[in-house]
Formats: sequence, structure tokens, C-alpha cells
Amino acid sequence: MDNIYIEYNFTVSPKEPATEILIAELGNVGFESFVENETGVTAYIQKDGYKPTILDDIYILNSKEFSIEYTKNEVEQTNWNAEWEKNFTPIQVDDLVSIRAPFHENPNLKYDIVIEPKMSFGTGHHETTHMMVQHLLQLDLENKKVLDMGCGTGILAIFAEMKGAKPTDAIDIDNWCYENSIENVTRNNSKNISVYEGDSSLLINKKYDVIIANINRNILLMDMKVYANCLNENGILLLSGFYQEDIPIIDAEVSKYKLKLETFIERNNWVALKYNKS
Repeated sequence: MDNIYIEYNFTVSPKEPATEILIAELGNVGFESFVENETGVTAYIQKDGYKPTILDDIYILNSKEFSIEYTKNEVEQTNWNAEWEKNFTPIQVDDLVSIRAPFHENPNLKYDIVIEPKMSFGTGHHETTHMMVQHLLQLDLENKKVLDMGCGTGILAIFAEMKGAKPTDAIDIDNWCYENSIENVTRNNSKNISVYEGDSSLLINKKYDVIIANINRNILLMDMKVYANCLNENGILLLSGFYQEDIPIIDAEVSKYKLKLETFIERNNWVALKYNKS
């Protein structure tokens, strides 16, 4: 029997950066697929995972900076792949990295990542993924052991291997992301990436040279001690999934574990921080 989905049609003004923020927040509460349009975004969540209070913690809906209206209705399972093909456009990062679907032309940049995103979060279009790719571009990852925590589509793990990282672990708590990451790892002929379904409990007794955690503020704060304990001396911790105004609370938590903030990137109020353990 086909799954039943709850479809929300959001009309957003001004559209950017509000739509990006809205998609990120909806993804954090269980929405599985997003189709952007000229006026905003349509978002889908399985009826089994839906509750009437699902939007109560979506902060941007209460923002005075944006006007966001929505309607909702039930729909039968649709052809997600067809929707993605219509709406997923290729992107480029710093004229060095291309992130595209198999049906897009190869722009022949230095690094070419091919993904079939389906309903996973992390197509490269979101600000946080884009900034994490920028951070990774600046790192020497040759033979470094890397963790991609909250891997989504597996983009960052795949890119880390392209830059010489091995071995790399990619972990996501969402089954769809887990399955999709496996598919994308295979699609990019990655040989040194292991994908796991689960949370930070999988990190017991693990050690890494570089940890990438692109999740959300609350999860990062909750798991920061685990990340710090898993990081080798002189290791790098990359954090994203939160706004510029969240930096003080993130930094206060990270500082408890003797990690030093080296630099950060900001993009439409989203930030990606780079810490060093010394």
C-alpha cells in the first residue's frame, strides 16, 4: 500500500533567505522532501510521522522579518525522483567543486560529485553544505581519518575522500539518508567510506583526525563532548547547521573541551565554524 503524505504549501516573502531557513528547520522535525517554486516551497512528511503540533518549533514562522503562509492536505505517495529531476539544479563551489545529478552535464571542474538526492537533506544547495565544502577545500585531508556526522546524502564524506581522506565514516540517524548515502558512495566509486545508521552512540572508542558535524544546534550541543573525545590531538572539528547568533552558545560549549575557534564562514546568516584541538 502506498504511503500517505501530508503536503504543506508555504508561500514565503521575501523568498530568500527565508526559504532556505524554513527548509532546514522543517528537515529537523521530520519533513522528508522539499520542492521549491517561485513563491516558496512545498514540503512533505509521512502521515505516520505527522502530529498537529509539528510546526510549533519552527522559529522562522514567528519571525517578523518574513511573511510565511501555508496550506496543507493529504496526498498519495508521488514520484519523488521525477520531482527531484525537475527541481534539482547543479551547483558549483568556488569554481572547483561541482555537485550535480547523473542527468546533468559535467562542467569538468577539479572535483565532480554526482548524487541522486531523492528525499535526503544535503543536496549542496543549502548554505551549510556549501560552506562545509569550502572548509574542506582548505584542508589537507591526505590519509586523514574523517567522520561525517549527520551525513545526509553523503556529499561531504565523498568530497573528503576525493581530497585523499581514508578511511571515512558517514553516519546518519535517518534510514532514508543512510540508504541514499550508500547509493551515492557507490555512484562516486568511493572505496574508503563506511556508512552507518545511528547516532553518536556509534562513536564509542572511535578516533578521527577530522570531524564534520552539519546537523543542528541542539544536537551539536548535546553531542559535543562525544565529538571532542573522538578527536585526535591537532584534529579539526567542523560545525554547521546553525545561525550566526548561535555562535556564542556553540563556542561556549566547545571551549569546555579545549578546542579553539580558528575561523568561520558566513552565508546568508548561516555559519560554519572550524575548531582545532591542540
